Amino acid sequence: MKKLGTLFLCLLFVQFASYGQENERILKGKVTDGTNPIENVTVAIQDKTSTTKTDVEGYYQINVATGDVVTYTYMAMKTVTIKIEDVTRILNPVMVPDITELDEVVVEASKRRSQKDMEEDYTVNKRIIRTAWGYLDADRAAGNIRMLSEEEISPVSLCILDVIRSRFPGVRVIGSCTTGGNTTDTGVGSGGSLQVGGYVIIRGLASLTGSTAAIFDVDGQIFTDTPVWIDVNNIKRIAILYNLATTATYGNLGRGGVIVINTIGGNPQNGEIVDLARLKNNFLKSKVLTKSEVAANTPQYMKELQASTSVEEAKKVYEKYNNQYGSSPYFFIDASNYFHDTMKDVSFADEIIDNNLGAFKGNAVLLKALAYNYEEQGRFKKANKAYKDAFILRPNYAQSYLDMANSYRDINEIKQAASLYARYEYLIQEGFLERDTVGFEPIISREYNNLLMLKKGAVVKGNKSKNLYIADEGFEGTRLVFEWNDSEAEFDLQFVNPGNQYHTWNHSLADNSDTITLEKEFGYNTTEYLLDGSLPGQWKINVNYLGNKSLTPTYLKATIYHNYGSKAQRKEVKVFKLSLKNVNHELFKLQSNSSVLTN
Repeated sequence: MKKLGTLFLCLLFVQFASYGQENERILKGKVTDGTNPIENVTVAIQDKTSTTKTDVEGYYQINVATGDVVTYTYMAMKTVTIKIEDVTRILNPVMVPDITELDEVVVEASKRRSQKDMEEDYTVNKRIIRTAWGYLDADRAAGNIRMLSEEEISPVSLCILDVIRSRFPGVRVIGSCTTGGNTTDTGVGSGGSLQVGGYVIIRGLASLTGSTAAIFDVDGQIFTDTPVWIDVNNIKRIAILYNLATTATYGNLGRGGVIVINTIGGNPQNGEIVDLARLKNNFLKSKVLTKSEVAANTPQYMKELQASTSVEEAKKVYEKYNNQYGSSPYFFIDASNYFHDTMKDVSFADEIIDNNLGAFKGNAVLLKALAYNYEEQGRFKKANKAYKDAFILRPNYAQSYLDMANSYRDINEIKQAASLYARYEYLIQEGFLERDTVGFEPIISREYNNLLMLKKGAVVKGNKSKNLYIADEGFEGTRLVFEWNDSEAEFDLQFVNPGNQYHTWNHSLADNSDTITLEKEFGYNTTEYLLDGSLPGQWKINVNYLGNKSLTPTYLKATIYHNYGSKAQRKEVKVFKLSLKNVNHELFKLQSNSSVLTN
């Protein structure tokens, strides 16, 4: 870590000091509905007075700085909100209708789900809670249900009272963990008595029933006294039930509200992974373009390169199109990959990139695209250099630490990899970075734990390695990790199981804006999928690329970990250049004794 600490991390803190300073520039773009331009869209910068409107052709321009949040507003359309990054120069958002049915009655299929469906979905849907009377889906239940998942529960809390305290509006915690949950006859409490040392009042019900304390439903068992004995680290989910629709089944006991607690030990199915594709009757029937059909839409220069019969002929094609595309980094990546992969001319492939490094310099999005392709080629030292350049540009991005740590692991510099994970945690503790417990934290924690599990001898020498804490993930199988270089990229990933049923993960502002907002806020572009052994056969992974608000391609990297978590663990990297839009097409097939689940 010495070299890293003296040079690389010094650069890191210099960048931290300067990052976020004003970097004003003009943002340009065109707003459409997917087909036609939209005139008079209000384009504004949050918390600033800057505002403009689109012209008759949908075009606009406005001054922005890195970190600004731009909003696009138009009557009857959903507002689009986008955070400006260091590379953002052009944004061409697509606005969709904000439909509210008022003039007619629409008969829809029931949104209710069976107990069996919710039981199967429990391990992957953090909005499902198990009560003494069955499962409740917070997004579908009558009335509002407020929840906390295990990632949101502070492990330093002494007991359940500390966990709940100040976490739910309208919920008042009385007492402390140290004096227990005994009761005394003073007229207030779950049974007309006050719980000395700890009880909870849910304000919404208190106005109707007086100061009645809430009861607790712990893995299906009802407690009128506060279960201060529960190990906070063993809590999986907490839900607050405070309206009559959700508390009626508890009868008079539930008149003060119910706090439902699911523990990890009481988790149904023991954490078994469920194939989301089989939760619904969704058999794939639509057309999926094959790789060869997609290849037919490649640029003309690639078609001519691929038609070349010799290295000399291919070089002539490159020189021919270099005059036309000489400023395009995507052209250089395509050409370099062709000479490396097809013509096996590694020297000329490197020459293409080395002679045109100026096209990549200062742009983390392009540097990551370069790193992805080097990884696919197994050229991990070159990938490490590209990741390092991107890291220096984006020291405040969580993804930077994951990329660098994994890259150091690839070149077998295990201590440096472990140091990056430790540095990431240190910066969070010191307030330089924020922790995202929903999307990113489970992934980076899994990566670090896996490193310690398989490489602990390289992290800590001798007997000291025995003292390292390594969590039991309870999973061995196939793991898929997807990363994309451009945070503006929108796409749908489709997982088709051997039974031809599919599950789609939507990554678009229209379908999953909250996820994209979190990614932008914390600086990461990754998701993972775990595969178990319940459905053997061939899996198909498809993508429908929706664009990235500019006319440039996006690079999607898929890392496949075989035998994950075992000593036989190995990985392979596949990289895809996404440019063909609004067409579902094949990425790759996977022969595995596994079924796909989204985490």
